[in-house]
Amino acid sequence: MSTEAVRQPAELKFADELARLAQDDQEQGGAKPPGWKLTARAVRSFVIGDEPLGVERKFYGDDPLVDRAIVTLMGRQGLMLVGEPGTAKSMLSELLAAAISGNSNLTIQGTAATTEDHVRYSWNYALLLAEGPTERSIVPSPIYQAMVSGRIARFEEITRAAPEIQDTMVSLLSEKHLMVPEFGADARIAARSGFNVIATANLRDRGVNEMSAALKRRFNFETVHPLADPQFEVELVARQLEAELGPDLRSVKFDREVLDLLVTVFRDLRTGTTKEGTVIKRPEAVMSTAEAVGVAVSAALEARYLGDAVVTPGRIADRMLGVALKDNQEDAARLRFYADTVIRERARHDRRWKAFLTATRTWR
Repeated sequence: MSTEAVRQPAELKFADELARLAQDDQEQGGAKPPGWKLTARAVRSFVIGDEPLGVERKFYGDDPLVDRAIVTLMGRQGLMLVGEPGTAKSMLSELLAAAISGNSNLTIQGTAATTEDHVRYSWNYALLLAEGPTERSIVPSPIYQAMVSGRIARFEEITRAAPEIQDTMVSLLSEKHLMVPEFGADARIAARSGFNVIATANLRDRGVNEMSAALKRRFNFETVHPLADPQFEVELVARQLEAELGPDLRSVKFDREVLDLLVTVFRDLRTGTTKEGTVIKRPEAVMSTAEAVGVAVSAALEARYLGDAVVTPGRIADRMLGVALKDNQEDAARLRFYADTVIRERARHDRRWKAFLTATRTWR
């Protein structure tokens, strides 16, 4: 039975790159922000790549946004990454935490069930009864651990947590300490240098639990936009496909033209405007780059294990059903209109689009 992890955290997956960047820091003698594992320049290189050092680009997007995020994390305010679903907010927060702290796992996942214990601390009640309130009997939250070790904590989907739970972050971010009243004279747990928080929120979820004005003031907000350059997006999907499938991809024929078709469809439906300039109604379903990667991966796996090892436009159309058609009947009508107008016109001049159009008969 295979014991290999399905997905490694960034600090393990890219350990060799982090080691090279640390070595380069040592040779160059650059100043590190207090508590950081790498210099700010090395953190930037880890995220957006450094060809001479053999560091690959991991975040495909707005490079100045990365610079602003790094500067924010050197200061007192937390970093809030907002944007549409699937714009790599979580990936960016993981990469920043891995490069700055060497640990991206100090993470809270915001949900309706998130409690104050998840944000602050709870108790091991057996030890609490036996020894009283001691450091041994406390169960530290990721935020607590980040504070005492001087690392970056991550709060994913913060707006999904209840407002009163969100607001437990206000004093943590402003005062940089955590009160544990049960400790008596030693009640104040002070954050060490290097501590900060990266939070994420989807723009579609802003109405779930609006953040208070007090909490908003503790964060610098940065919007992560979808990729603007279509060729950049094709390159990203190709890289993610290779990373996801590894050896399996070498057994599959996945032409670049088919990958370009996939990205074109997603961009049309995401933006509401086709590359020819036709305006269409956008579906409610998320049509992000991350979803495009998912379709590419599932189409390749289907071709590898259930087909002839060739990813065709028809396979792409079939695999899109699970992404674009959820439980919204209006989306089905929008996709049908898109197929009957935009795709049908393209099919007149291109065999790839003709094969795609034929497969869209299942879009109902």
